[in-house]
This record gives sequence, structure tokens and C-alpha cells, in this order.
Amino acid sequence: MSALAFYLSIPFLYLFSILPFPVLYILSDLLFPLVYYVVSYRKQVVLENLRSSFPEKTEQERRAIARKFYKHFTDLIFEILKMRTISPGAMRKRIRYSNPELLQDLYDRGMGLIGMLAHYNNWEWTVAISDGPHHAMAVYKPLHNPYFDRFMKKARERHGVELITTRETPRRILKDHRKGNLVGYGFISDQSPVWEETQYWTSFMNQLTPVFTGAEKMAVRYGLPVVYYAMRKTGRGRYVIDLIPISLDPVSAGEHEITDKFHRTMEGIIRENPEFWLWTHRRWKLTPRKLAEMGNS
Repeated sequence: MSALAFYLSIPFLYLFSILPFPVLYILSDLLFPLVYYVVSYRKQVVLENLRSSFPEKTEQERRAIARKFYKHFTDLIFEILKMRTISPGAMRKRIRYSNPELLQDLYDRGMGLIGMLAHYNNWEWTVAISDGPHHAMAVYKPLHNPYFDRFMKKARERHGVELITTRETPRRILKDHRKGNLVGYGFISDQSPVWEETQYWTSFMNQLTPVFTGAEKMAVRYGLPVVYYAMRKTGRGRYVIDLIPISLDPVSAGEHEITDKFHRTMEGIIRENPEFWLWTHRRWKLTPRKLAEMGNS
């Protein structure tokens, strides 16, 4: 998208953003059949991911999950756009922590934390909300489109979270550690590393899966407790975040123990309500065989 095309689209993005939620969900209902039946946006990717993840289910059951996923997906599009203008107060009426006392306890003990998140339900709102006592910082990878990246960065930061790129993260955590700053660092930890950076594979959703280990490494290096921010959907545009301890003593954890526990916990949540995970992502495009082939080429 060129700069001109993007800036011409801004009035329309704002128009959608200022609409009330009931109107946005009417638009979502109208968008769903277009995305699912007409455009079939990444539909084959979704179905292939579901076949690999749920071989025990029938094709009819997997297609039912796919249909529910796309209905949630179109809601998600408008909810993310809404972030650009919704007030922090209005956002907090729609999303809350079920057990915020866990964060307060860590803070009172003079401890920061690593928050691990997934592309589940509305992860953008999970990243944006900053109700805990810690200074909230979200680790992110800049979008390929620089204009939309700036648009989304402003939408995220207006709710109180500071964004930091993956490249800046190690240096910033070291700086905060030396100064004694109590920070909660949010890592979206279910993404796929590029093959050059793949260091560890784990079992996830019935498949051998390459995973990032950066969150675990930072937790172990600086003694930062690890908490999974697990989001539940209680209604359209309404969510609850359950704070699940992954490791409150990361220094004594075994190698890859934190990464594995996060993925096992995330898998259990996905299997219970699979329609809320981001199935359009080409999560398993890299396999050990493909990695070996690329290494030999």
C-alpha cells in the first residue's frame, strides 16, 4: 500500500472506529459471508491447519470450527479498528483481569514479570490493556507496511502500554534490571520463527512445531516470573483475562521447561474453544524436513 493510498483510507478507518459497537457487529455479520463464502480468505490454510491439529474430528466438525472462527475473525477486525478511538475507560469496561491480585503480589515483592500471550481471542486488546501495577511494555515486530504500523502503534499505545521492538528488547530489559524498574513485558509467544532463528521444536497441536524461546531466556537471565495472559470471550467485545502462572521461579526451571509449559497450557485452552485461535496463520509451514532441505541447498 502506498503512502497516498493509506492516507486516503484513514477517514474510512476512523469512520468505522467511531461507530458504536452494535453497529460494528451488524457490519461484522454482513462481512462474514463475504470473507468466508465469496473471498474465502485463507480458507484452505485454515482447513489444513484444522485437519493437522484435529485428525480425530470429522471434516464436517472441522468445517464447523472454521465457520465459527471466521465469525469471530470478522468481529475481531472491527474491534481492532475500534481501539483507535475508544477511550481507555470504555475499554476497561469490556476487558478485565479475573485475578489481578497475582500481579499486585509480584509488584509488592519488588518483582517484574514476563507475560506470555497467544493469538487467541482479541490479543490486541490483551496487549493494550494495562491495569496492573507494573509499567506495561509490549514486545512487537513492526508490520511490513510502515504506514499501517504507525496507525496500529498509536492505537495500542493510547491505552497506556509502551511498545518496544524485538531488536530493542534485550537491551531495554537489561537497562530496567539495572535500575530496578518493575516492568511487565508482554511477549506474543505462539508465532513462528524464521528458519535461520529456529533453535527449538516442541509438540503443539498434534505437530512438531518450531517455537521462539526468547521470553524464557529473558525470564531465566533476569529472574522474572512468567505469567500466561489467557483470554476468555464472555460476549461480543467482552473478555476476561485469566493470569496463569507458568513459572514463578524461572531461575530453577529446566531448559525449555517454561516454553513447553506455555505451549501445553495454550493447547489445552485452544482445544476447549478452537474457534478463537488465529487459524489463518501459516503456523506449520516449516518442518524439520524442510529445514534440513534448506540447510543443504
